[in-house]
Amino acid sequence: MEKKKNTKKAAALKYDIQEDEAPYILYVAQGLLAEKMVELAKKYEIPIYEDEFLADTLFKIGEGKYIPPELYQAVAQVLAFVYWLDRNG
Repeated sequence: MEKKKNTKKAAALKYDIQEDEAPYILYVAQGLLAEKMVELAKKYEIPIYEDEFLADTLFKIGEGKYIPPELYQAVAQVLAFVYWLDRNG
């Protein structure tokens, strides 16, 4: 039996410490749309953090929702990465 290739997934998050109770899932995409999302992020110099498990989990949760508490630590790593890039990029 041939192993099925994983379809690329991507998610865009928003978090404003002044306005949001938790990070918010703006967009999710898979396949060609996910690839286009990553391409646009690169074009506009939006930080990209690659984590296949987290992208898959956020995709399953869906757009327009706050991330659940059990993902706070994983998303905190993403936000720390983005903060580091802003300071050192």
